[in-house]
Amino acid sequence: MSDPKCIFCRIIAADIPTKKVYEDDHVFAFEDTNPQAPTHVLIIPKKHFAGLKEAEAGDAELIGRCHLAAAQIARERKIEQGYRTVLNVGPGAGQSVFHLHVHLLGGRPLTWPPG
Repeated sequence: MSDPKCIFCRIIAADIPTKKVYEDDHVFAFEDTNPQAPTHVLIIPKKHFAGLKEAEAGDAELIGRCHLAAAQIARERKIEQGYRTVLNVGPGAGQSVFHLHVHLLGGRPLTWPPG
């Protein structure tokens, strides 16, 4: 299920070029075009839903798969000593594309609180 107006759905459909990092039957991951760390990858479910607050119980496995993909990418990039996964929920948290996505950030020291 996709939304033809959604930029991330269009990336999954290969209508918009991107630097793919990972793909399986459930998720797609690509380099962020405005990286905030040496590793800044976006991991998105192939099923379209706007964000975490719109997710339903049946989406729990898919959200978990996004995080497992992030862990695999972190291992491949050898940043296991410290990385962060982030879900921005709503415009007040900085979400600008309304298709659930997990940010994988790493490759530099990450401070707390994040912002």
